[in-house]
Parts: sequence; structure tokens; C-alpha cells
Amino acid sequence: MASRPPFKDHNRGNLPPLSLHVPEPPFRPGDPVDYSFLDIPAAGAQPRPDEACEAAETHPLCHDLIRVLDDDGRAVGPWDPKLDPETLRRMLRTMALTRAFDDRMYRGQRQGKTSFYMKCTGEEATSVASAFALADDDMVFPSYRQQGILIARGYPLTEMINQIYSNRADKLKGRQLPIMYSSREHSFFTISGNLATQYPQAAGWAMASAIKGDSRIAATWIGEGSSAEGDAHAAFTFATVFNAPVVFNVVNNQWAISSFSGFAGGERATFAAKAVGYGIAGLRVDGNDALAVYAAMRWAANRARANKGPTLIEHFTYRAEGHSTSDDPSAYRSAQERGEWPLGDPITRLKQHLIALGEWSEDQHEAMDKEHVDQVKAATKEAEKNGILGHGLHHPFHTMFEDVFEDLPWHLKEQAEQAIRERRIKWPTWKEYE
Repeated sequence: MASRPPFKDHNRGNLPPLSLHVPEPPFRPGDPVDYSFLDIPAAGAQPRPDEACEAAETHPLCHDLIRVLDDDGRAVGPWDPKLDPETLRRMLRTMALTRAFDDRMYRGQRQGKTSFYMKCTGEEATSVASAFALADDDMVFPSYRQQGILIARGYPLTEMINQIYSNRADKLKGRQLPIMYSSREHSFFTISGNLATQYPQAAGWAMASAIKGDSRIAATWIGEGSSAEGDAHAAFTFATVFNAPVVFNVVNNQWAISSFSGFAGGERATFAAKAVGYGIAGLRVDGNDALAVYAAMRWAANRARANKGPTLIEHFTYRAEGHSTSDDPSAYRSAQERGEWPLGDPITRLKQHLIALGEWSEDQHEAMDKEHVDQVKAATKEAEKNGILGHGLHHPFHTMFEDVFEDLPWHLKEQAEQAIRERRIKWPTWKEYE
């Protein structure tokens, strides 16, 4: 076998040494926070292309930021969806109820009633406003911070809490991690802890809907960190090639667990800019502006329903609290980040808009918050009757062998019978739960 000839470059010794770039967040614990480096355009300054336009017409919007609510709480510009006051109030109530639910469940986890929880504080608009813009039977493929979609679609809070507690009333029979809901009746595809798997699933479902000549579309959500997964690339490719009626949402909340967005490519380009490379429509939206989120999702949904193909929406927002109850954000980011975030809080901004319209007041908002606390408390007490973590009120033991086969095979029947016999010998007091 011939040997490789020696590399000859007499000028090589003059080249600088290579260096590896490791992304570093702008602020670490204890650092002062200054967001002046962010380019936040004025609300209402972004053009709104026709929903049936060529994808390339949207690509400048992948580097812009669609905003509707200005600093005075007014809705301005061509993206203003011009929603009636009652719809705005319903949207505000749903966002506030989602936050009240999160707060109660977080406390429940700290009290040992469940093993795990994830809040969406500061990101409520990305799910709730999107749900309002979609049809109720459009299929959604969420990540683990879109509980607002289920609440917007009327899924009972008690059922959500049963799943979180994995108790005997849990419709998923304790087979899913807490907060990984599923509801066929509400067109809510089961949440997966394997990040980004929902993207190709959504693309495939949308392709099937097109094959059947249906009118329903798919929408799916991941965080900006998950957009670096190979599944996202596969989904974009299939959706592009087959013109799938799907809306891809990337919730850029600046942090993927303890890694900031630069590790997913956020230093080089916006996440909406991925749309340019795939030749699909792309929008970058102020994720703390409920009206902008609604308008972008409605635009993308109408486009998909008109057979104009997929859209990628980046929701530029901020994860106000920890990644989960297992996370301590003070270990990796400045405590000042939340308070200094220049796009504010989505609930506060929508409240201010309604007040500016003369359709809401601080007193009404305070009364609503109290009502939500009572509503969530009542739902929690009802769910706790079915059991909490470690209290033995769970689904019958034999159900662990069920729901995989239509008819239980003989060998699983034998294993189930043997397991139940042995269980009764070891824990005779548990017999009543079998």
C-alpha cells in the first residue's frame, strides 16, 4: 500500500494556531445585566406578507422581530389581529390560570406530593395565544412547557393533576413522567421526554392529513436547544419536500437546562433563520407579546390550510424560572436577568393592553387571580382524593401487563398471575388495590 506523501507547505509555520470557540453566556451569577446588545425593533414596524406569498418573501422576518403591543399597551401595525375584547379577556384568563396552576403544582412537588414538575412562567403566551389561533381539532405535538394548550382547550385541571400525581385516576396509568400529558379528545399528542421526537411526528401526521384530503393541520413545539437535534433536520426536510401543512415552533427562552442558546447555534443566527436554508416560510416573533404570537400562528395556520406548506416560528422569550423542579438557575445565570428582560411579562403586557382599551382594571385582575387560586386549589383537593406520591393509591398492579396487545398473550397472562401471587404474599395489605 502506497504511503501518503509528506505535506509540503513552506508557509505553514507562519499560520496562527487553531483555536476552539466555546460559547459563553453574556451574564453569569453575580454579574450585572445589560441587554442593550439586543436589537428590539419598535412595535408595528414589521411588514405582514400575504399568507399565500412565496416563502422567500418572509425570510427578512426571520431576522426581524414581529411585535404588536407597544410600550403604552396599544396594538399597532399590520400584524395587529384586531381581536375583540372578550377574546382578549379569555386569553388573559387562560394565561393567568396556567400560571396559577404552575404555582400550585410547584408547591405540591416541594411538599412531596409528586416527584417532578416544570413551570412555563414567562412563556404562557407561546402556548395559550397559539392555541387560540389554531382550530380546536388541529393536532398539536407539544414539548413539556405547553400545558397552556390543554388548559386553553378545556382539559380538566383535576385530570392534569391526576397525571402529575400518577394516582389511581391517572388516565395514563402511571406510565408517563409527571407533566407528560396526552389527550386524544383534545388533539394533544402525548409528550415525550426524548427531545425533538415530536417534530418528525408532527410532519408525518401533517403529511397523512394531506394524503387523506383532511382540513386539519399540525403544530409542534420544541425549545431552541432541541432545534440542534437531528430530528429537527429530518422534520424540516420531510415538510419541505412534501409541502406538509405543519407549523414548527421554536421557543427560544435563552436557556436549554443550564446551557444558553449559543450552544444550539444562537450566536451565529436566529433560530427562525433555519427556515431560509430549507426554503420554507419563517417568522421571528416577540414571544412575550400575546397578540404577536396569535397573529403569527394564525398567519402560519392559514398558510398551511391553503396548501402553501410549512412555517417555522421562533418565539423570542425568556424562561423566568428554573428548567424544572430539579434545577437551580442561580448556579449558572445572573439573578438579575429576569427583572431586566426587555420584553417584559406576557400576562402583564396583555393586562395593560386591556386596561388601555378600557376593558379591564387592576381590581378585576386581582379578583381574577384570587378566583384562579381557589379554582386550582379545589381541583387539587379533588385529585388528592385519588392519591399522591408514595401513598399506595395507584392503578391495580395487573395493569402493567395491559394495553400493549389487543388480546393479552398466554405468556403475559402467566407472568401477571405469578407476579400478583408473589405480591400478595409479600404485601397482603395491598390486595385491595389489585
